[in-house]
Amino acid sequence: MSHSTVPETRSAVPPIPDPVLTAERAHLVRAADCLTEMRTAASAATDAGVDAWASERLGAARAARLLALAADPHVPAFFGRTDSRLVDGAGETFHIGRRHVRDAAGDPVVIDWRAPMSRAFYQATAAAPQSLVRRRRFGFSGGELTSYEDEPLDGRGVSDDDGPSALLRAEIERPRSGPMRDIVATIQPDQDDIVRAPLRESICVQGAPGTGKTAVGLHRAAYLLYTYAGQLARSGVLVVGPNRTFLRYIEQVLPTLGEVDIVQTTVADLTGRVTVRAVEPPEVAVLKGDARMAEVLRRAVWGGITKPSDSLQVPLAGRRYRVPVERLKRYVDDLRRRARAADDQQVLHYAAGRERLALLVAEDARRQKEEAGGSPTDAETRRTARSAEVRGFCDAVWPAVDAPALVCALLTDAALLARAAAGILDDGQQALVRWPQAPRSVRTAPWTDADAVLVDEVAGLLERTAGYGHVVVDEAQDLSPMECRAVARRLAAGSLTVLGDLAQATSPWATADWAETLAGLGRPGTVVRPLTRGYRVPGEVLDFANRLLPLIAPGLPAATAVRSEPGSLSVRPVCSLGGPLVEVLTELAASPGSIGVVCADAAVDDLVALLTRAGIATAALTEDGEQAAAVAVVPAALAKGLEFDAVVVVDPAAIVAAEPRGLNRLYVVLTRAVSTLVVLHRGDLPEPLSGGPAARPATG
Repeated sequence: MSHSTVPETRSAVPPIPDPVLTAERAHLVRAADCLTEMRTAASAATDAGVDAWASERLGAARAARLLALAADPHVPAFFGRTDSRLVDGAGETFHIGRRHVRDAAGDPVVIDWRAPMSRAFYQATAAAPQSLVRRRRFGFSGGELTSYEDEPLDGRGVSDDDGPSALLRAEIERPRSGPMRDIVATIQPDQDDIVRAPLRESICVQGAPGTGKTAVGLHRAAYLLYTYAGQLARSGVLVVGPNRTFLRYIEQVLPTLGEVDIVQTTVADLTGRVTVRAVEPPEVAVLKGDARMAEVLRRAVWGGITKPSDSLQVPLAGRRYRVPVERLKRYVDDLRRRARAADDQQVLHYAAGRERLALLVAEDARRQKEEAGGSPTDAETRRTARSAEVRGFCDAVWPAVDAPALVCALLTDAALLARAAAGILDDGQQALVRWPQAPRSVRTAPWTDADAVLVDEVAGLLERTAGYGHVVVDEAQDLSPMECRAVARRLAAGSLTVLGDLAQATSPWATADWAETLAGLGRPGTVVRPLTRGYRVPGEVLDFANRLLPLIAPGLPAATAVRSEPGSLSVRPVCSLGGPLVEVLTELAASPGSIGVVCADAAVDDLVALLTRAGIATAALTEDGEQAAAVAVVPAALAKGLEFDAVVVVDPAAIVAAEPRGLNRLYVVLTRAVSTLVVLHRGDLPEPLSGGPAARPATG
């Protein structure tokens, strides 16, 4: 493997320029110039003044195009290059970048990483070169091209067993600061297979820590938007994350790749039809998240329909027509039967059934008038359906339902809940889900996150929920069955990318395999694809955390790291935290990169105060707030999905003791470090970890 960098020299004699670097830098300048020309051309696009709608659409398209072409001075136009040999012996060269760049003649200057011809850059090996004779990677510093690395793929020079290239490793290990970065320059073949799976295919990624599952899911979304632009332009793509802290961490990945129209949200925001004001005990949240609640809510919604008890006089075109009670009963019964198909899936929404009932009654009067020789118009029939008489009839037998009001009534009225939950929840469970006292109003009710999901379920029974062409859901192992249903409603007929790790499941709904979650998400046949090669977490750190696997996820394959970093793990017993923690942070601050101090949630405030008194710039990481200090104090509950160059885990025993699945939480916490992990423990370590590396003597 050939490698070249800009040499450092103290000699007065200027270094001999590398002709390859010179040529590639010239191409980089050319690509930047062409991108500027593309933006200029997009800005100059004008409409012919056909009509206001056309002008508006052109303006929106122009704005979207300019946004997609926006240049980030810190992101180079390309990161790699492929050289291939065609059948006739001619050569072909393509530079690979984050977006397509062409010259004035329309010829490609940079190929989008998602284009089919770019796939060989990620997939080619010496054993299977895919017509490539060479792969070239580039190194950059401050936006300047400083190095390149050539990998021969014609059977000469290197083998597939030589490990990752120096530039590839340097990019993977580059210090972290700020939000997550894209991984287009470092996507590996197993990741690329998932990224480029077709739109029709739903995928579940069982990804161990450091395997890049989140980045893979986001890059899959970007790939699908590029490859299936016409289809997804209509239906869109939805990304669902576990919390807002996580969304802030990933928010720049897709815009960097030129995709700005993807909706990124949390389950809480997705189901936010009521204002959450309270937190309930875990056992109550577990019961409200149980899939059985879906049937309780369905009964509560449809149970409000009653049988007509009398005939109805219906006005139509100046006359009144009597609709007999027998026919009214039949209309109601037929619509209720249509509400659920043979496979128990809802096919008629409640509100649509109410509107359909009004129309059936109006159509009955229309037929009577036609049989008498009249010919009522469609407009007259629609007016009849909206008449006070028909509306009053519908209000009596098929009353309008408001989702928050119904759930509020169900959680307040013991008799109503008993009717809806008969044979599903026992008396004790019914008492558990009810609110301690009735609220003064629906608006001021003590709504919890679990209640909001129930309200969303009812809203989905009442009216059709808008769906997306593709949904990416991260940390899916922690979804409750009812939250799975909320995501599935947004899926409609589209496909799904599920991301998660069963070993990192910390919610009370965790299962030993993916089958239940995938069934709840509406895609029970989804193939589970494992990612077990850790690219970000050092082997020493990963091996230490893997000791917990036999207890938290028996049978789950342990992740393996592609790199080893001697000295990356330090386990230190301490008598007190103050001095040792300050000492460790002072050591870590001497190296570039982000630092996270992770502790039990209840210890966050004390740690922030301790570090502030010691003169260390620090702030607590919260779900809704920004954290811009040099050191982030991270509650263990928010650590999932985040990465820091250096992590200090404080009192692991306290993290374990804080929740029922504390060992799973500790596994998450221990795998957040990219370069250095320091564990400070005042008591005994959890037993699987106690045989760790030689610890320093107790300090503090």
